[in-house]
Amino acid sequence: MPTIELSHSTIDFIQKINDTEHDPEAWSEWLPKLGCPVDRNDSSSIEVEVFPDRPDLLSHETMAKASRSFLGMGEIEVDLDVIEGDITMTVDSSLSKVRPVIMGAVVRGVNTGSDSEERGQFIQSLMDHQEKLHLTLGRRRLFASIGVHNLSAISPPFRVITVDSNYSFVPLAGEEEVSIAEILENHPKGIEYAHLMEKLDKYPIIIDSEDEVLSFPPIINGKHTTVCEETRDFFIDVTGWDRRACEASLLLVCLSMSERGGSVESIRVSYEGSGDTFTPRGEGRVHRVPDRLIRRILGLEIGSRELSNALEKMGGRLEETRTVTDGPNEYERWGDCAVGDKEHLVSMPRWRSDIMHPIDIVEDISIGFGFENLPTQSSSLHIDAIPLKSSNLKRRFGESLRACGLQEVQSLTLSNEKDQFLQMRWKPEGRETTIGNPITSEHTLLRQSVLPSLLRLLTANRHHELPQRVYELGTVVRDSKNLERGSWACAEVGTGFAAAKGITQAILRDLGADFSQVQFTALEADEGPWISGRGASVHVDGEKVGEFGEIDPRVSSSFGLKCPIQAGELDLESLGRLIPDPVT
Repeated sequence: MPTIELSHSTIDFIQKINDTEHDPEAWSEWLPKLGCPVDRNDSSSIEVEVFPDRPDLLSHETMAKASRSFLGMGEIEVDLDVIEGDITMTVDSSLSKVRPVIMGAVVRGVNTGSDSEERGQFIQSLMDHQEKLHLTLGRRRLFASIGVHNLSAISPPFRVITVDSNYSFVPLAGEEEVSIAEILENHPKGIEYAHLMEKLDKYPIIIDSEDEVLSFPPIINGKHTTVCEETRDFFIDVTGWDRRACEASLLLVCLSMSERGGSVESIRVSYEGSGDTFTPRGEGRVHRVPDRLIRRILGLEIGSRELSNALEKMGGRLEETRTVTDGPNEYERWGDCAVGDKEHLVSMPRWRSDIMHPIDIVEDISIGFGFENLPTQSSSLHIDAIPLKSSNLKRRFGESLRACGLQEVQSLTLSNEKDQFLQMRWKPEGRETTIGNPITSEHTLLRQSVLPSLLRLLTANRHHELPQRVYELGTVVRDSKNLERGSWACAEVGTGFAAAKGITQAILRDLGADFSQVQFTALEADEGPWISGRGASVHVDGEKVGEFGEIDPRVSSSFGLKCPIQAGELDLESLGRLIPDPVT
């Protein structure tokens, strides 16, 4: 989950613009109710975790607006007030195959602060908000990328065109003109996002009436549009491949500036051969929510007043409750509104891109109503079940390791090539399943082994006392198939290969293995993460089922560990097939 740090002084500044007092202590109480755990709240700032499905809560301004709704401190504003402006942005037809979604807006008269310190904080907050939107809604700038410009430094109307790689301009924070090819090869942002430009022979740029470059999306802005402390009027461009993500990103930046007293103006986007559109649209979206769905999910009948109050806490508005007279006579899905049913028409802000189905409205209702106020009900259905063979196997594997003094942990299935293969000296044992648009460089593929995850966990806990003895029953993915693995790692002094072999033998004994069919074979040097001569593979009835041994210090140090480690990993799928279950 994204973690944001909010300054109390900045929140107070924004709330005063909106005629509201800021109570820092109250935020520790209402934010967890909204689903945002508070990690820290002191006299200067508050640190909050925000779920990925709430990108509308990633800035001081939008969080301040959410607080006023949730705490009932102001009128509910479902719509964003947008004035029709006179600025035009023409989009060349060549953009359809390069970056097809183009949007923009103008915001004037933003209160950025009364002194240099406050204005500097505003600029930093704006940049942080922009990057968080790039990471979440934008999927690392693929779905959407945002450019924020000093309106007073540019000359409308604007044009979006495509150019060759030898086209040159002065990029943000640069001093000399450089070509697009050079930016992609040498500039830090160009290197980071060059993959978004692969296989293109034409590149998008936004220019003004004097042919000055505003932006080379999604890479970098031009220097002359740089936002400074004196900037009060802004031009915002959003480009990408996903219309919903682009619209939400544009609205959220505009909303943030509106919270600071800015006046939002639409621009006319003129697509060659496709007509004109005005962006942004500020009016809310109306959703049809069957009353039957609310009752079924929440387990109670909510009156109109309670429903209205719950929605207003979440920034929405109950427009009407009515009997359905149009549509299907019967519903097939939970979200359907059938003739004769009671339904609620609910307006929600357009920037709430997470609301895609009536069930999302029901979730908001439950939060606004309060989970503590929902009825508790135990199931009246009794089901007799026979444990799966795999469940018995996992249970006995876990019992064996706990008897050896190990503690169970659970880590992420996401990993990366460096941890899985390079540092462990293992080769891929099947085609890797990679993440198409990874959020971080640490999570680029689905793991093929569990042990690297345990070493990462020990690294995170390296400042705690030894010994640390952990195990995990986890899933790995090889050739797009989910497979179960059991792994352990012990950071402790005075043990080594003998301890790893002892744990392996204990597991096999508790699983009911016939030791006449078990063989241990020494591994070659650098064949896995083991010290030469202190690593072995395990075979049952001639089939390899895992490895164990003492971790090479060169491997452990690459993970940031400096203590001796003995570890192992076994294939539960193979063990379950090769060793008969003594219970059955």
